[in-house]
Amino acid sequence: MKIQINTDKTISGAENQEDYFTSLITEKLNRFQSHISRIEVHLSDENGKKEGHDDIQCILEARIEGRDPIAVTCEADTVKNAVSGAIDKVKISLETILGRMKNRER
Repeated sequence: MKIQINTDKTISGAENQEDYFTSLITEKLNRFQSHISRIEVHLSDENGKKEGHDDIQCILEARIEGRDPIAVTCEADTVKNAVSGAIDKVKISLETILGRMKNRER
């Protein structure tokens, strides 16, 4: 499972931050690893340098082998919360999709 993290110009893409999020995604989505070829994370600050409530957006796209990619969005007050929220949402989506695939195989 390849993980790619993209940030806009207002969010620092520090290497240690990328390592943290890569580890977090790998840990939380580990059981789906055999079904996912790639995860793309897109981080942006909707207000730029201005302050705002829940202005950090994380779009997390999961490419499932043999299927169209799925994408979820989470807005939060910090990058960490936005990424964690998006991971939780994609995890629920993957459970649903893979559960349906398993039921069709029966």
